Amino acid sequence: MKTIFHKIFAISAALSALLVCSSCGDILDEQPRTQFDPTFFTEETGIEGGLTALYAHLRYIYGNGYWLNICETGTDEYTYAQSADGNFKDADLSGAGKLDASTSRSDVLWGQAFANINTASGVIENGEKAGIDGSLLAEAYFFRAFDYFLLVQTFGGVPLDLGAGELKFNTSPVRYSVRNTVPEVYDAIFKDLEKAVADLPENPRLNGTVTKNVARLFLSKAYLTYGWWLENPNNIPTYPECSRNSGEAASFFQKAYDTAMQAINNPGPYGLQPTFYDVNVAANDHNNKEVMLAADHDEDSKYGNGGNGYGWGNGNSPENFAYWMTTWNYTNLIAVYNGKKVNPIQREAVQALGRPWTRMAPIADNFLKGGAWEDAVKAIDSRYDATFTLRYHTNLSQSGAAERVNGANGMFVGPGEIYFSFVDEETAKDIDWTPNMATIDGKETEVTGVGAGKLPGRADFVVGVSNISRYKYPINWKIGMARSDNNGGLGSPNGGSPRPWVVAKFSELYLIAAEAAVKGARGSSSARDLVNVLRQRAGKQTWSQNDNVAVDIDNSAAMVAATPATITIDYILDERMREFWGEGYRWFDLVRTQKWAEKAGSYRIAGSGNADRDLQTVTRTITPGHYLRPIPQGQLDGMEMTEEEKTVYQNPAYQK
Repeated sequence: MKTIFHKIFAISAALSALLVCSSCGDILDEQPRTQFDPTFFTEETGIEGGLTALYAHLRYIYGNGYWLNICETGTDEYTYAQSADGNFKDADLSGAGKLDASTSRSDVLWGQAFANINTASGVIENGEKAGIDGSLLAEAYFFRAFDYFLLVQTFGGVPLDLGAGELKFNTSPVRYSVRNTVPEVYDAIFKDLEKAVADLPENPRLNGTVTKNVARLFLSKAYLTYGWWLENPNNIPTYPECSRNSGEAASFFQKAYDTAMQAINNPGPYGLQPTFYDVNVAANDHNNKEVMLAADHDEDSKYGNGGNGYGWGNGNSPENFAYWMTTWNYTNLIAVYNGKKVNPIQREAVQALGRPWTRMAPIADNFLKGGAWEDAVKAIDSRYDATFTLRYHTNLSQSGAAERVNGANGMFVGPGEIYFSFVDEETAKDIDWTPNMATIDGKETEVTGVGAGKLPGRADFVVGVSNISRYKYPINWKIGMARSDNNGGLGSPNGGSPRPWVVAKFSELYLIAAEAAVKGARGSSSARDLVNVLRQRAGKQTWSQNDNVAVDIDNSAAMVAATPATITIDYILDERMREFWGEGYRWFDLVRTQKWAEKAGSYRIAGSGNADRDLQTVTRTITPGHYLRPIPQGQLDGMEMTEEEKTVYQNPAYQK
């Protein structure tokens, strides 16, 4: 849905969600409202109501599948998959579609951020007049900066004046706008976040509310991003046009380092989980010290999903339906038992499976020699196992489909055993691709249904990561759904996920500081020291989610030994990929470092047919102008400005 200025700058916001991570501890009391006026923000209850709206708005961005698409498709992590529509093909920039003002799903952000910014300004402006405690108002300062930071990274300079003056609370619909420059927007971001750091408490006032260290994380990242923007190593243009002093970049890299290190050295209630699996397993969603900010979703659909329900999702916010996009249709797998067709793996509401939409496919290059997940990495880095669903266990007991099914090599596969796997590049060289045929329901049929092969002595059918296609590929396990009410069955796998979407993690502070160090910042810890904190953790594994068994593995020494002596930006990007794969970071990372065209200009993947396995090279056209997303066409259409004014309001690569 397109949003125009008279809507986004009106003072409306829905208070339709519990506070993030509200399953434990106190929550903000909801008073649903369709409109705010200045008097509402003069009492502490009104301020709390406004703040609830600020937290609630996260669910309309994070967990939205189209926002995940625009943050991931077209990067070196994801391309469009077999069932993709124009939303995904347009974002790929490979000629399958066209990204423009009408097709870019960056409208998800534009349509939410300005209303939230205006609410934050209302809380600040009227709360200060009413003498509301500064620590409470600091949350509004944080969220105003949070949204502007997303906007300036995505679109370039954006308006600070929503109709009543710069950073003022606006109560009148406005159909005219002037964009500020990037430095002007960052100046506002820095001031708001610096005030948030000064006034926020060390510990959250309620579960999930922001603190000094949450503000420090985003302040350090804003400093880092602005430092890159000033340096502009690849001469990427900005808009609106303005000058930038590259000589100032070093000071911002140092600020980024110092701010991140202050948070690391004074963690407060936050810290690293003992293993990477512990960070991402659904069982830890509401008791996870590494999570610093999250967009809440809950099995109580009234609060956690805006009343949309979790039985059958509609693919609309505030549902958390992003995981659908990266889930291939594993239910196309077929098996045979006693001459009858059996679906060995049916849709199930568990983290490894869920609802398949087959819209986004991971790029094969990452799993092959030279990629971030090459075989040498897979062998010792637990993040591989705790990022992807690589082995697909039957759910015969849950579905009641059969007691067992025929597997590869004349062997049987029973309940909970592995029927299909993705195997490493080297292992894939030994796959026997002879079609696996059997008589099913009286008809000669290719068993597996997905053109898989087999390996000697194994009952599971296999495909190599060197055969990843738009049709079949590893699922992003980290963001998969989970429910508490499956009761031994398949549960309700077709709805949005009731899991919170993690917006910020303590672990990112180490990579922000490391990146700043690579850019010349100096301090007590080197880039290698900082990277190795996370790599040591990644070497430790107590649970294999793909094998569903407890393990006792410590490859931390090998992980540290494999870290290069000199850390480069390319290596930082590889580590960020391994740590945050598929969580919506990648486009921002590549744009910030100006590596997008270099890293994602071409990729390899197999085709869209069920038996396609030969990798094809695809070329993308990523121009300097693409480093900014287009202002949404619905925004332009809703403004009462001349056509010339609308044209120059748009980012140059998308001007008509």
